[in-house]
Amino acid sequence: MRRSFKFLLRPTSRQAASLAACLEDHRQLYNAALEHRRTAYRKAGVTVRYGDQSGESKHIRADDPDGQGRWSFSSQQATLRRLDKAFAALFARVKAGRTPG
Repeated sequence: MRRSFKFLLRPTSRQAASLAACLEDHRQLYNAALEHRRTAYRKAGVTVRYGDQSGESKHIRADDPDGQGRWSFSSQQATLRRLDKAFAALFARVKAGRTPG
């Protein structure tokens, strides 16, 4: 039997600002990774995968210590995995002959 727990989150204003900044930086990471994949395929016909983008995140963190560098590496990997999962689901639907979207 599985149990689930619900926790009420009541952050202070400082914590809420930090959570908003974290969310914004992860949104930017997701969108930049998506654009990287689209541009690489459009211009060179190259498929960029999770492993490629995860390897580049070390350099991204070093170049932007006040932005991407302040969050944990594993949370950024999870963001890149979500993008990879979305692409896998999209192409699975296309391969099955269903409408992608």
